[in-house]
Amino acid sequence: METLDSFDLAILKELQNQARLTNAELASRVGLSAAPCWRRVRSLEEAGFITGYRAEINRQKIGLGVLAFVRLDAERNTADATRQLEEAIRKLPEVISCHYISGAGTFELQVVTQDLDSFSRFSRHSLMNLPNVKDLHTSFSLGEVKAGSALPLGHLGV
Repeated sequence: METLDSFDLAILKELQNQARLTNAELASRVGLSAAPCWRRVRSLEEAGFITGYRAEINRQKIGLGVLAFVRLDAERNTADATRQLEEAIRKLPEVISCHYISGAGTFELQVVTQDLDSFSRFSRHSLMNLPNVKDLHTSFSLGEVKAGSALPLGHLGV
């Protein structure tokens, strides 16, 4: 599957909005019968356009009231040192997102914890002890304006 047509885009849009749709519901919404819709979903999965399905959990409801953005500066950026740091970051369940960044810093982390005290402990005991960490700069979310993982599809307009 090299290109996406209007049915593929409609399927992606609907599944981003509600991944728990039955195949029959999805087919009805995108204007296909069930069998071709199912084949298209499988093709989108196999081609890597759909990489998985997951439940979105309200972090506050499960006691994770703090969302922090941590810019991590690495001490040296050799390939081996960076690989070690990446591996260590991947092992921390509190880190829900990690990106290489341009400008000041090496990584930008999103970290969730129960409260400020638990963030402080996590920062001192885990983040500061990661291999090759030079410095940390933290900002805290004061409230969410927009959250979600649905990607814009308009640029693919078929």
